[in-house]
Amino acid sequence: MEILTVDEMDRADRLTIAAGTTGFALMQQAGRAVADAAQALAPTGAILVIAGRGNNGGDGFVAAAELAKRGRDVAVVLLCNRDSLKGDAALAAQAWHGEVLPCDPAALGRPALIIDALFGAGLNRPPKGDPRDMIAAMNASGVPILSVDLPSGTNGTTGEVMGIAVTATRTVTFFRRKPAHLLLPGRLHCGEVEVADIGIGAQVLDDIQPKAFENAPDLWRASFPLPRIDGHKYARGHAVVVSGGQASTGAGRLAARAALRAGAGLVTVASPSDALAVNAAALTAVMVRAVDDRAQFGEMLSDARFNACVIGPGAGVGERTRGLVLEALTGRRAVVLDADALTSFADAPEALFAAIKGARDSQIVLTPHAGEFARLFKEPGEADPVSSKLEQTRAAARESGAVVLLKGPDTVVASPDGRASIAANAPPWLATAGSGDVLAGIIAGLLAQHVPAFEAASMGVWMHGEAAREFGPGLIAEDLPEMLPEILRGLYDEFGVDY
Repeated sequence: MEILTVDEMDRADRLTIAAGTTGFALMQQAGRAVADAAQALAPTGAILVIAGRGNNGGDGFVAAAELAKRGRDVAVVLLCNRDSLKGDAALAAQAWHGEVLPCDPAALGRPALIIDALFGAGLNRPPKGDPRDMIAAMNASGVPILSVDLPSGTNGTTGEVMGIAVTATRTVTFFRRKPAHLLLPGRLHCGEVEVADIGIGAQVLDDIQPKAFENAPDLWRASFPLPRIDGHKYARGHAVVVSGGQASTGAGRLAARAALRAGAGLVTVASPSDALAVNAAALTAVMVRAVDDRAQFGEMLSDARFNACVIGPGAGVGERTRGLVLEALTGRRAVVLDADALTSFADAPEALFAAIKGARDSQIVLTPHAGEFARLFKEPGEADPVSSKLEQTRAAARESGAVVLLKGPDTVVASPDGRASIAANAPPWLATAGSGDVLAGIIAGLLAQHVPAFEAASMGVWMHGEAAREFGPGLIAEDLPEMLPEILRGLYDEFGVDY
């Protein structure tokens, strides 16, 4: 589940070579893995390898030689003079005795499969000239494409497309995924991603100590709240969700029901008096309490049993919401700030960050979408045009002192200590009104059960995505909490919990 940047993967290679494995041996293993994937993707027919001048091209030459040994009809297009190849790539080219075609898009023809071995993860500038023309020709060919390491034209660390990139049917990478396999738009260019073992031992991770991970149950298994036969509702925590006014109560109720479904023992909606009847009529297991201002909210929160709080969904932008947020941050409780709670501080983010850093409990989660993120933090890319969503979210977590969850189809969760997770399980039908309110509630329900903030945010994102996948097309936000029991049963089964 570890994710390695391009530099970290280079370090993994160097550590393996220093331990006694040659670089060419790693290239041979990589090339064989590519050949295996090519054989699976195109069991018959001709295969064309498009090779660049670096080690990615060397992997392509090894794959070509291996496929030829298996009786496949293989040719190689090389985007440089063969004599200009160096190091392991030159060794790989020497071992290839088949046809080498000139760099000409017309040479593609109509093979059964194209192997893209142009650039891999090492490219850091837009391709130009012949490489650009070849990428365009590959994409226009209509032929299935197998990319080596990463689709050429994709930045391995940021996931950005640098002008143009191969759109692959499948990608074979080595040892561990890179950010671009999970971050958009890179993920959209990868197709199905296969991670191949090429002989790099997991012990290199002890030296590298990666802090980015794919968001999956193994990441947060140790923190997942498991049911106890001797448990009771008070042990599972009491979450508070702040409601908006009479005309905007639905978002708060979505969050409240999600918190209850996620496992909080009790949930109370803190409602303005004018919306009390509306909320009370629509809620059953969730309780309702009148709260009109910061003073009343403080009185309510003086009961330490209210150990988690959600502010933002439908709360309204303005001074009242700001006051409620600042009050919530004065006590020893976990807090989720979403939507209007974040926008209410857009003109004074330093006041919010100071309150977070002064909070007695550091279990604070901010859940912005891209627009809210841009209002609260610097516009993404303003400080560093090649900064990735991963690094932008990490920087926001450091600046704010909170765990920051930057929503999207590639949601990133980052902690101030640098840990980060990237989710890849969000289906397209999650793009519906109210789904973010449900996510905030799920996280609060987990925080109420004393799950640490980074783990609660990460598992909330994963459960949210899985609930949407389980329901399928036609999803609306109200459906998401009702899918959580099925998701929880699956996790209990996976974790070996008897329920």
